[in-house]
Amino acid sequence: MALSNTEIASFFEKLADLLEIQDANPFRIRAYRNAARVIAGYPHSVADQAAAGADLNELPGIGSAIAEKIHTLVDTGRLPALDEAAKTTPSTLTELMELPGLGPKRVKQLYQELGIKSTAELAQAAREDRLASLEGFGAKLQAQLLETLRQRADRQRRTRLDVAEDRARPLLKHFAAVRGVRQVIVAGSYRRRQETVGDLDILVNCRRDTPVMEALRAFPGIESVASQGETRATVFLSGGLQVDVRVIAESAFGAALHYFTGSKAHNVAIRRMAVAACLKLNEYGVFRDGQQVAGRTEEEIFAAIDLPWIPPELRENTGEIEAARHTCLPQLIRVEDLRGDLHSHTVATDGHATLAAMAEAARTRGYQYLAITDHSQQVRVAGGLDPERLSRHIDAIKRYNETEPGIRVLASCEVDILEDGRLDVPNALLQRLDVVVAAVHSQLRLPRRRQMDRLRRAMDHPRVHILAHPTGRLIGERDPIDIDLEQLLIAARERGVCMEINAQPARLDLKDNHCRLAKEMGVRLVISSDAHSTTDLAKIRFGIDQARRGWIEPQDVLNTRPLSQFLQALQR
Repeated sequence: MALSNTEIASFFEKLADLLEIQDANPFRIRAYRNAARVIAGYPHSVADQAAAGADLNELPGIGSAIAEKIHTLVDTGRLPALDEAAKTTPSTLTELMELPGLGPKRVKQLYQELGIKSTAELAQAAREDRLASLEGFGAKLQAQLLETLRQRADRQRRTRLDVAEDRARPLLKHFAAVRGVRQVIVAGSYRRRQETVGDLDILVNCRRDTPVMEALRAFPGIESVASQGETRATVFLSGGLQVDVRVIAESAFGAALHYFTGSKAHNVAIRRMAVAACLKLNEYGVFRDGQQVAGRTEEEIFAAIDLPWIPPELRENTGEIEAARHTCLPQLIRVEDLRGDLHSHTVATDGHATLAAMAEAARTRGYQYLAITDHSQQVRVAGGLDPERLSRHIDAIKRYNETEPGIRVLASCEVDILEDGRLDVPNALLQRLDVVVAAVHSQLRLPRRRQMDRLRRAMDHPRVHILAHPTGRLIGERDPIDIDLEQLLIAARERGVCMEINAQPARLDLKDNHCRLAKEMGVRLVISSDAHSTTDLAKIRFGIDQARRGWIEPQDVLNTRPLSQFLQALQR
């Protein structure tokens, strides 16, 4: 099986880590890290391009030497340079470098003097008081490492964006109520709307005498305080989520917001532009000859290097700087651009609200239409509708539309795709549906060829309009089904089938880079909430976040269109 872009990138990241431990040439290390970042964010399969003999030098930041290594890795599954580096430095040491307080030199020292090669061995040595006597360590660092390892064991997985949002909201409200606080913003991957976050970076702008740290300690959700100073603190919320709070002066708030929002790769590229313009840029502002020339707002930061403001969701150094330089940044989609929602459930199957309640909630949101997509019979665990029940359900939707003006409820069904690609609803009933949403819920471990044949056959059916949650993944719980995503998008484009961006925070399927690839390929998209309750309809915003990270604009999404235009465009 071809290596994924993520797998290829991990080889180069690990190589860079090992070389850093070995005090190798920093330019080599930087080149490998840059290659890993480019490969991980590249929307096409690097392995497929290498196998086809494509010139990989055309990838940004990939020189001939690294391109040759990629070809070797794709052909053999091994990276000789990594194997060579691992002969003298165990690859497990790279995990130690992720711990605060342990850089390459200390990791090398731990390995050479104590033979420590893993976090488990480090924890054991700390418990046995063997770190305190090492030069440059001491009892304090030993205790900190032991506590970090304990907390790390409790928080192995990153926090899903919706969960992080739920934890951040009361904390932001708590700070906003403090007299003297002017602005409170969560930066980092949270602001870039990544699907998971490692921690919360909270920036506070306030009057000089505002008791921010006292207010933080008073927040009832704090489990422990790792560190605290006058303008910075690190705490852990109950449940283990780390929160870093920084008090920022008004004159530097924009600079700090840009810096702590990231990504690191974006920031590095922006700083290089500043240097080229004879400026110094850091989290305190933009400086020329020691004098601050910008820093209050992010707009000032970008303007100082002749760029327009770049939306946080795009800041991954995957082309957004070049687009800004040429004034061709995408006009990203917003929640208010949507005219309807095309995936929702009622009490007829596994939903928690009636048809009428869901429709009224959608109307309140300003929608013109809502597709009710209760499950077909194959999904027994959800109480899927057999043909007779589905027929009655369609009748109920038709009656509702005759008596309740203000919103059009579309008769639909989340039709299960069977193992052989057939649909779980008779053709006669498919013809009665306004929208057919097809999905895979079973046989998720089929080999790639069979899974692809299954999906192609399903999309061959002329009544299939939308493929729901196309990869079937559940974030942090279930890997995606084994498919060639690019080939799936080609098949969808050829057949006129829409790909769904499922907004459920556990799914966010398609992924952001898949959204961008679909846009580039001209594949039609819809954004749907997959709501199972009236409040779930609001989760559509997570799908919007995902689409924005994928450079999606309103015209790329069918359900930004008014009802008549949408129904016309939906036809294959």
